Amino acid sequence: MIYLDYAATTPLDHRVELAMQPFARALFGNPSSMHQAGRLARAAVDSARDCVADLLGARASEIIFTGSGTEADNLALIGAARCRKSRGLHIITTAVEHTAVLSSCRVLEAEGFYVTYLLPNAEGIVEVEQVVEAVTSETILVSVMYANNEVGTIQPIAEIGEQCRERGILFHSDAVQAASELPLSVQQLHVDLMSLSSHKVNGPKGIGLLYARAGTRLQPLIHGGGQENERRAGTENVAGIVGFSRALALSGSAEETMRINRLRDLLLDGLLAITASRLHGARKTRLSSNANVGFDGVAGETLLVALDMAGVAISTGAACSAGALAPSHVLCAMGYIPSRAQEAIRFSLGRFTTEDEVRQTIEIVRGVVEQLRNRE
Repeated sequence: MIYLDYAATTPLDHRVELAMQPFARALFGNPSSMHQAGRLARAAVDSARDCVADLLGARASEIIFTGSGTEADNLALIGAARCRKSRGLHIITTAVEHTAVLSSCRVLEAEGFYVTYLLPNAEGIVEVEQVVEAVTSETILVSVMYANNEVGTIQPIAEIGEQCRERGILFHSDAVQAASELPLSVQQLHVDLMSLSSHKVNGPKGIGLLYARAGTRLQPLIHGGGQENERRAGTENVAGIVGFSRALALSGSAEETMRINRLRDLLLDGLLAITASRLHGARKTRLSSNANVGFDGVAGETLLVALDMAGVAISTGAACSAGALAPSHVLCAMGYIPSRAQEAIRFSLGRFTTEDEVRQTIEIVRGVVEQLRNRE
C-alpha cells in the first residue's frame, strides 16, 4: 500500500515507540502515587512536559496534556469563553476551522454567546483585516487555525495574534495540522492558547495538549481529580505523554520539510497535468505535505474507493468527517459549488513517503481517472 493520508494520521516513529516501551510494563506507576513507582512515572511526565515547553518556548506550567487535539480545542474555546463571559459574549472564528472548533462554537452559541464566522478568499486565506473589522467591544476570544487540515492553507496567525494582543482579546490557534513542519514558538505566534495532537507528528494516538499562557483562566471540562494543575482531571497517559514529547522533538526539521515539499510539488505537477484538474487552496502559502485537488466529473468518494483498490490510501477531506454525504464545509466556504466540492480528494505526504511512491501514484491516478471518465 502507498500511504498518502498523513493528514489523517501518521505511522508511529520507531524512535518514539522505543521511548514509550518502558512505560508499558516496568514503569507502570500512577503519577499521583507517592511510592517509588508513582514517583518514577511523575518524573517521566515532568520531564516530557519540560521538553515540550522548551520546544514551544513556553513554561512547563503552561502545558496541559489532554486526550486529543479535539479535547484541547474544546477546552480552549469552551473553557476560556465561560471564564470570560462577564467581559463579553462575542467570539470570532473562521468558516474553515476543524469541526472540533466549530462544534465548540455551537455549544457556546447554545449558552448565549454569539459567533462571527469569517469567510476566506478563494485560496482559503482569512485576512488579518477581516479579523480586526469583526472585533466589537464584546469580543473576548478569537480562534483561527494555523494551517487547514483539508486544503493545507497557512493562515497569518502571528499577525492576527498581535492584533488580538493589542486589544486584550484572547487568541487561540488550532495548530494540530501545522506541528510537523511549521514554527511553534508561542511567543512569535502571539498565541494565548494553542492546540496540538501527537498522532499528527508520528506519535501515539490518544494524547494531545493545550498551551495556555500564564494567567489565562480556563473552566475545566473534565472533573474528578487535580491533575494538570486542576485543569484536566484524570490519571495521566504516561506512555502517551512521553511518546508525544519525543515525537514533537523529532518533528519540523528544515531538511525534512524541504524534502516533503519537493515530493509534494512533484505530485502536484503530475496530477495537474491530467486533463480538467484543479488545485484547491493556495499553491505557495500551504503546507509542504498537502495536495488537495479535484478532477472535473469524477466524484471524490468514487475516486477514493478506486484508488484504495489500486493500493493508494488517500482521503476526501477531514478523517473526522469521513463518510459524510455533505460536501466539504471548507471548500464551500471558499466559494466552490457543492458538486465541485464533492470532487475534492486530499493527498498528504509525510516522513516515510518516497519519490518512487509519488511517481507510482501519479500514474495510478492518471489511469483511474481516465477509466472513471470513460464510464460516463
